[in-house]
Amino acid sequence: MSRAEVPVKPSPLWTFGLFRSELITTFRRWRTLALLGVLAAVPILVGIAVKIETGDGGPRGGGGGGPAFVSQITNNGLFLVFTALAATLPFFLPMAIGVIAGDAIAGESNAGTLRYLLVAPAGRTRLLLTKYATVMTFCLVATLVVAASALTVGALLFPLGDLTTISGTEISFGEGLGRAFLIALVVAASLTGVAALGLFVSTLTGSGIAAMATTVGLLITVQILDQIPQLHALQPYFFSHYWLSFADLMREPVYWDDLVKNLGLQALYAAVFGSAAWARFTTKDITA
Repeated sequence: MSRAEVPVKPSPLWTFGLFRSELITTFRRWRTLALLGVLAAVPILVGIAVKIETGDGGPRGGGGGGPAFVSQITNNGLFLVFTALAATLPFFLPMAIGVIAGDAIAGESNAGTLRYLLVAPAGRTRLLLTKYATVMTFCLVATLVVAASALTVGALLFPLGDLTTISGTEISFGEGLGRAFLIALVVAASLTGVAALGLFVSTLTGSGIAAMATTVGLLITVQILDQIPQLHALQPYFFSHYWLSFADLMREPVYWDDLVKNLGLQALYAAVFGSAAWARFTTKDITA
């Protein structure tokens, strides 16, 4: 690496400009827009499917599997938000995050722009943190897109009003809306470990496609292992194990145990793989 890659210390204003530039670049890509489009379509399909199933005089809120609040969609459209997040969290949301995170560094290397970014007054640590902040912003935006789409479809297809929690108590629509927003934030926070894992994988290769495929493959593998009973002793340490604990926010009183375990586990994964990504990226020989 040449001395040109060790420039003057950039100002905080320049750092914000770099972050803003990364956000604009990421959200202008057709791939990003396509991912957000797919995520927005999931609540629409779920809402239409539930409406068709119950529109012929079938049981309102009838049984079936899935999270405890699925059966409440026909009674209150707000429950479609919780159902849509539960439907997208195991695969669609982490897959989208894996694609964005996996391409963060490897995509720049593959396009030949990584070296030019380092020639600018960024520094490797600052650039890596900016990339991670961009991925985390995408996590939040993607989650809110799912929630907003579900809320819109739920309001159009089903009644809205006071809702009954999983515990059987009744809360106002305003409080339910607040809990829906809090659940969306928890879901976004649940993806911090995946984002750090994808960023680490992205520093290992110069191929964006390889990094994305590896990250998504790891996501699928971990979730398969999380379903094997013989691995029950290891499963609490898998980053996906407590993902659906956000449903506990719809209890009265709220159950915090699994929520705290989930957020603590995500912080641990973010620290471990974030440190690994930093160690790899700061010592990597940049040739492109």
